[in-house]
Amino acid sequence: MGKYKGVPGFCKLATIEEIKKNGCVLTPGRYVGVKKEEDDGVPFKEKMKKLTGELKQYFGESKKLGKEIEENLKKLG
Repeated sequence: MGKYKGVPGFCKLATIEEIKKNGCVLTPGRYVGVKKEEDDGVPFKEKMKKLTGELKQYFGESKKLGKEIEENLKKLG
């Protein structure tokens, strides 16, 4: 067996000193941190524009489906 290694965003071996600094709180998020994401090379503004467009489409679909559900419920009485 190898030596234990922490995995950012998943697990970490916290020292007693770290736990004391955090007021003896054992919430994992205080120690584990977040996994470093790889850069996909797409500029933020471009990515945000694309994601915003997709979200607007989903909102439109949600409204359409909501209306269909309401009409079906009216038919059922």
